[in-house]
Amino acid sequence: MKIDVTCSLNNFRQFLLISMCYSFTPPNLLHNEKIFPERTTGNGTVYVEAEDKQTIQKIREITFVQISDILGIIYNSKSGRTQLKWRSLRDDLGKLTGEVSNNSLVNLFASGTLEEDYANTTKERTL
Repeated sequence: MKIDVTCSLNNFRQFLLISMCYSFTPPNLLHNEKIFPERTTGNGTVYVEAEDKQTIQKIREITFVQISDILGIIYNSKSGRTQLKWRSLRDDLGKLTGEVSNNSLVNLFASGTLEEDYANTTKERTL
C-alpha cells in the first residue's frame, strides 16, 4: 500500500522503535526524543539524516544516535516490503511517503503516526 501523509517526528520515531527494537531498548534511550535507532548492516537499513549526529550506544545490530536538526529518515524493513522516507517540513512536522506492508501499517497506527481517520479516508478512496 502506498502512503503519503504529514506526521510528527516523534510519532515516526515511535514507529521506528516499535518496528525495530522496542523490546530491548533501555528506558533511558526509549524515552529520550533526541535518540533514534539506526541499522546499517544487512537487510532493513535505517538511516537518520541530521545536521549533527552522535553515536550513543550499540545494541545488537542497532546503533542509537543522538541527533539535532533532523532533515530526514530512510526506513527499509528487514522483509523488504516496507520502504518509507520521512522528510522534515518545519519544526517537528514532516512528510512520510513510501510503500508499507500490513505489519508496518499496524505499527504506524500503534505509534500514532497514522490516525484512525486515515484508514477511513483510504477505504473510501478505494470503494
